[in-house]
Amino acid sequence: MNIVILAFDGITVLDAVGPYEVLQRLPGAEITIVGETAGLKRTDTGSLAINADRAISDVASADILVVPGGFGEEQVRAKPAMLEWVRAIHQTTTWTTSVCTGALILGAAGILKGLKATTHWSAFGTLASFGAIPVSERFVEQGKIITAAGVSAGIDMGLHLARKIAGDKLAHAIQIGIEYDPKPPFDGSPRNAPQDVMRILVDTYARRGLSVT
Repeated sequence: MNIVILAFDGITVLDAVGPYEVLQRLPGAEITIVGETAGLKRTDTGSLAINADRAISDVASADILVVPGGFGEEQVRAKPAMLEWVRAIHQTTTWTTSVCTGALILGAAGILKGLKATTHWSAFGTLASFGAIPVSERFVEQGKIITAAGVSAGIDMGLHLARKIAGDKLAHAIQIGIEYDPKPPFDGSPRNAPQDVMRILVDTYARRGLSVT
């Protein structure tokens, strides 16, 4: 099973590593990290790097494509060759997936038109501009396309995909193996967050040039 994870400068690392930790435990899984060019890709904070083993020009197909997000996704969307690669790989996949604002890359590639999809809550407006129908869910499955919400939702998406591929027992075993049994100290939904908490995020995103309503 050939699993390809896209990497780029400005990636949010958990968007990639969350699904990786789940999917690499599937029988026969072979995972390749792919970038516009091979080599290290710095994360959105710049303090960590993920290595792309191969360039997109060297990868023509995948059984599963995972497209992470992060503030660098805008640079990916600005490169026609990157979007053409995503479209071409999508034609070969059994499953095409995204995490967080990776859905915007799929949207810019024309893959989400008319489909329900999710992404990070702050990017719903941009997602809709690509013809997708934003849905506030942990993950959304539409045919062979699965989009996950922000960052940690990639783990949920990975487990859902593992369940569909390998069945409940193995997917459950993977979940226990990674001890994914979250009991967070707070409600993580922006819909339920106090205004003073949301103001921190709005101000943070504004400094990065993003408008959040």
